[in-house]
Amino acid sequence: MISTKGRYALRVMIDLARQKKEGYIPLSEIAARQEISEKYLEIILKILVKENLLKGLRGKGGGYKLTRSPEQYNVGEILELTEGTLSTVACLSGSTQPCSRAFQCPTLPMWQELDTMVRDYFYHKSLADLI
Repeated sequence: MISTKGRYALRVMIDLARQKKEGYIPLSEIAARQEISEKYLEIILKILVKENLLKGLRGKGGGYKLTRSPEQYNVGEILELTEGTLSTVACLSGSTQPCSRAFQCPTLPMWQELDTMVRDYFYHKSLADLI
C-alpha cells in the first residue's frame, strides 16, 4: 500500500509543476494548497531535495522548485524515494535475505509478473501525465 508520504510527495511535485511562475514556491503556499501540515511536508521535501528532485532555498524569497521539466520525472522514482521499494512481496524487495524456498515456490513467477506490471506502470507515467 502506498502511504501518505508517497501520495503527498506526488501531490507536491504536481503542485510545483503546475506553478507557472519562475522561482521558488514557499512551503507555506504549497502546504495551504495541498492541505498538508508544514511540519510533515518538510520531511517529504527534505527527501526530494536530498535526491535532487527539487531544489530548496531558505530565507526571504525562498521555497522549492523542480530541478527538471515535468516530462523528465516519473511516478516510480518519486514513489520509490518516499516509500522505499514498490515490490509487492518482501522476497522481491532486495532488502531481505534471499528466500530459501524460491527454487520451489509455485507463486514466485506470479509475484515477479505483478512486480513487473507495477514497476512498468509507475515508471511509464510522468509527472506531466498527471498534470
